[in-house]
Amino acid sequence: MNSRAEPSLSGRWWWSIDRVILSTMVALMVSGVVLLMAGGPPVAERLGLSTFHFVNRQAVYLLAALAVFLITSLLTPRQVRRAALIVYLAALAGVVGTLYFGVEVKGAKRWLTLGPLGSIQPSEFLKPAFVVMAAWAFAEGSRRPDLPGTIIAFLLLPMTIVPLVLQPDFGQTVLVTLVWAGLFFVAGLHWFWVMGLGGAGAFGLLIAYQLVPHVRGRIERFMDKGSGDTFQVDTALESFAQGGWLGKGPGEGTVKRILPDAHTDFIFAVTAEEFGVVVCMVLVAMFAIIVLRALFVAQRAEDPFVRLAVTGLALLFGTQAAINMMVNLHMMPAKGMTLPFISYGGSSLISLALGTGFLLALTRKRPRAENFGATGRRP
Repeated sequence: MNSRAEPSLSGRWWWSIDRVILSTMVALMVSGVVLLMAGGPPVAERLGLSTFHFVNRQAVYLLAALAVFLITSLLTPRQVRRAALIVYLAALAGVVGTLYFGVEVKGAKRWLTLGPLGSIQPSEFLKPAFVVMAAWAFAEGSRRPDLPGTIIAFLLLPMTIVPLVLQPDFGQTVLVTLVWAGLFFVAGLHWFWVMGLGGAGAFGLLIAYQLVPHVRGRIERFMDKGSGDTFQVDTALESFAQGGWLGKGPGEGTVKRILPDAHTDFIFAVTAEEFGVVVCMVLVAMFAIIVLRALFVAQRAEDPFVRLAVTGLALLFGTQAAINMMVNLHMMPAKGMTLPFISYGGSSLISLALGTGFLLALTRKRPRAENFGATGRRP
């Protein structure tokens, strides 16, 4: 037990951390391993691997993610900003590197092979670092008119999404752009610019539809099932129908045995079949608790950087979860995006730990002097 008066690092961390966010995130991490035990084995067996191959690997990834999560949550706002800059530059270099040295999977180069260490997806680490950097730029632009913070924030977006488009990875591009637009709005910029950005986004989507067969195919399959292969989405919907409210029970699902991405993009559908819609609703509630709690804390923050960074990280986390669940329910075209802390994936899990670690670090209770020092103000 830690005393409130204990001067140790662990004591200060325990009494300053937001325990609502912390406990909900830990619950999601544990739930991810449990639910992967339903979706992972059928895929592993189809690939000729050991039954619990994906579960065992996810457990190892989770240990690394917990270390990143806890270490990152100890940082001060100033250290968060510096760490984000380092991660952003390294991840951006990695994304550019995939264009030349990446492994092509399903027509896209998103992975770098690190020899015996396996593969890494740099774009996953780019997202939380980009959000923190954009928040810092917007905060500096509003606080110090003599610095070109807003211009830097505008330049960060194309510098980030152009390499993603070239991979191509339109799912991550859409996610990053949506979060950036949310930060733009929260930063208090004029409605004229917000509407202009919305028009530019719609125009960009139209260009992608016209010029990129991959994007056009996904949109057409979403609008008209007869225009192409919709096997995964149809199978996912069948999982919800067969599971009902309470599900078939652990290990009793059958649809997962023919669902190719049952352990990654469509694990939400596997959850529906075996554990029912009720458990799916509990998962939705857990994501909502994290996002709403973070936005509530951000609203009360006096430091513009903390307020914007927490808002952006909460939007990133919640939007990614919403996109994955909407794809499973055929409410939007497939994006190839994981469900945070639930889907299998080392890069995804560790990058999420980094982003949520940043979120916890920025929502910790601190003296006013420390918060203002994060953006360079003197106490």
